[in-house]
Amino acid sequence: DGASATFNYASSGDKWTMNKPLDVTGAVTATGATVNGALDIEEVKEKVTVSSTDIVSGSNVVAVDLLDGAIDYYTANASGNWTLNFRGDGSTTLNSIMSVGQSMTYALLVTNGSTPRYGSSYQIDGSSVTPKWSGGTAPAAGNASSIDSYSFTIIKTADATFTVLATQTQYA
Repeated sequence: DGASATFNYASSGDKWTMNKPLDVTGAVTATGATVNGALDIEEVKEKVTVSSTDIVSGSNVVAVDLLDGAIDYYTANASGNWTLNFRGDGSTTLNSIMSVGQSMTYALLVTNGSTPRYGSSYQIDGSSVTPKWSGGTAPAAGNASSIDSYSFTIIKTADATFTVLATQTQYA
């Protein structure tokens, strides 16, 4: 409407308030931003970590550092089954970055050759967790000559207590 917005700095904390909608052209970086209320997003681009290595290269326990991103794609054929360990990062627990009632979602894409492999066990912060699988049954194998996509929604229900909802989908 052509009217300029005013910014007010609340002296009681590090909080900015505005009296008009903010229209920004260009990139905006908001680290650790919290949105209270409705959020209307017209386009989302997510970071995907694409790795040309085997998911189990070096170890069959794969650290999933959710502070670094939420999608991993392994393009080399998996050479063995793996255990996923969900955490914040190497020095931060997932428990410490989530509040009760929050969820995080993670997608894993794994390439299989003629001998299919799959995720055989799961951990959060190094402690075993049993996901609840779509359809009611955990996969007992991967899919040969395919890309298997796994999706995990991790819900914190109490301190160091999580419900994990999971799916496995074949792409061939």
